[in-house]
Amino acid sequence: MAARLTFTQRWLPVATVLLAVLALWYAGAVGLNKAGAIERVLPNSHPNGDWTVSDLVSVTLNMERPVLPAPHQVAADLYSSLVDWPLDSPRNLLYHAAVTAQSTLVGFVLGTLLGVVLAAAIVHSRTLDRALLPWIVASQTVPVLAIAPIVLVILGSLGFSGVAPKATIAMYLCFFPVTVAMVQGLRAPQKIETELLHTYAASKLQAFWLLRMPSALPYLFPSLRVAIAAGLVGAMVAELPTGAQAGLGARLLTGSYYGNTVGIWSALVLSALLGLALTLAVAALERLVLRRGRAA
Repeated sequence: MAARLTFTQRWLPVATVLLAVLALWYAGAVGLNKAGAIERVLPNSHPNGDWTVSDLVSVTLNMERPVLPAPHQVAADLYSSLVDWPLDSPRNLLYHAAVTAQSTLVGFVLGTLLGVVLAAAIVHSRTLDRALLPWIVASQTVPVLAIAPIVLVILGSLGFSGVAPKATIAMYLCFFPVTVAMVQGLRAPQKIETELLHTYAASKLQAFWLLRMPSALPYLFPSLRVAIAAGLVGAMVAELPTGAQAGLGARLLTGSYYGNTVGIWSALVLSALLGLALTLAVAALERLVLRRGRAA
């Protein structure tokens, strides 16, 4: 009974919000597609003008090129893309999701390593603290849409193509939350704890691994969940100026060229699901690491 109550308490709010979003989505689809339905579709299907409100609603929710596609249209297009085409086909959204996920994961790993190294340097050096931290914060004030083409051009001139430029943009968005969180986490140990290690003649490296790093883990993993979501955004943005043929960003760009709003929304929904899956994977890794840490 307790487990059932826990399940209800956990998922009922999520289901309520989902139903509210779907209701607003359907209402928005009717409102935004109404003008096009009255101008283009209803006069052809009802030349005498004898259409009803139900006819209007039905047409707005099933238009071929809607301003805002209805949820069932997006679901049908997404299902068709995943089922009707092989996984290695450019028409299958999973193929594009895999391309984007690859760039995201590479950028996430690089960004995490960079963030940890920068945080360790900042914590152990007052000079670097004063010199680096303001510039790290300032780096995030530059819009990624502005910096992505510059980075891609520079890396392209150096002979880098494929995953590397997109992973670099993902890394750019990943390293900041990791750096800030790790600086706070590495500074979390109290003075009495650091002095205790000092009395045992522990080196800075030993103090880092035995005290500072374990204290920083509760700060690190929440930042990793933020970082991987930001990395996904960076990878998709990096696919836009390159004219990439694969990736969810490329699918968004192709859909905008041809006015395929249903395809655009399908790619958006899959990107959201991909972001959710990556975040859940990081959360699972967090539980595993923290559980082993408590056991040790």
